[in-house]
Amino acid sequence: MENWIQTFSSIVALSAPVVIAAIGETISEKGGVINLSLDGSIALSAMTGFAVAFTTGSVVLGFLAAMVVGALIALIIAFASIALHQEQVAVGFVLTILGLDLANFLGAPFVGKPGPSVPHAAIPYLSQIPVLGPILFDHNLVVYLSLLSILAAWWWIYRTQPGLKLQGIGERPESAFARGVNVNRLRYIYTVIGGALVGLAGASYSLSVKLGWGHDRTAGIGWIALAIVIFGGWNPWRVAAGSYFYGLFKALGSILQREPAINSVVPTQIFSSAPFALMIFALLLISSEGVDRLLALLPPHLARRIDRTIRGRSPGGLGKPFVQE
Repeated sequence: MENWIQTFSSIVALSAPVVIAAIGETISEKGGVINLSLDGSIALSAMTGFAVAFTTGSVVLGFLAAMVVGALIALIIAFASIALHQEQVAVGFVLTILGLDLANFLGAPFVGKPGPSVPHAAIPYLSQIPVLGPILFDHNLVVYLSLLSILAAWWWIYRTQPGLKLQGIGERPESAFARGVNVNRLRYIYTVIGGALVGLAGASYSLSVKLGWGHDRTAGIGWIALAIVIFGGWNPWRVAAGSYFYGLFKALGSILQREPAINSVVPTQIFSSAPFALMIFALLLISSEGVDRLLALLPPHLARRIDRTIRGRSPGGLGKPFVQE
């Protein structure tokens, strides 16, 4: 039983940065803006967070600097889309490459150097709860922030008046504008908030999960987070479930490396590469015409239910610039 508790606890810890990044992207896309720069943004913010923390000795300053980096990259995407009417996907892809190159170039002096990390901080009393306590409440602040981000995003989007406006500017911006909502201003705000969370996720890697900076510290995590948002149907709870599913594969790969009997039969590389296969599978579910044809053979009500379950539904205005007159 204790081994299972430790396994689930490690899944929660390993998944924390992915949860934060995916929730941040969910907020951006709920507002209608696709931030495709996640992979580069996470890498650059991870490097920045570690470099600032290493230089100043302050983990807090490291996280703040990383959030600023993530927010600035998101602001560029929002400005290019809203003010310049450029293609969000193209701009985001260019910024991904730029972020990765800048992280590798600027982070070269910090590669392999030991630095500060987020201290462990078990929550009194709650961490003593049988089973649930060690899994959820015996971690550090990054893990607690990841759990809080899920609850906060769900509550804000589906239980508040501003959350309804957020859904409106992403779903039907014309209708929201007709009701007096400043669509583009809110898109700026939510895209920057989402970018700041992505920056927080980047710093979480170099200061909490994979301590220090290296050129391969965050390889592919941004693409995983983007796929999880699609896999989760732009719903915070389902996005979180997809993130923990990713953490499960990472934890299994680590565990099986210590089991020679299993390792000789099943290569552990399968578990480390499985999340990337999940990303491809999720994208295929969204775009595959074959799936649509199969669903067309089912009764309409059942087809709609299955379609919502496996694919969700993207916001109607996602990726589409809105011109306020």
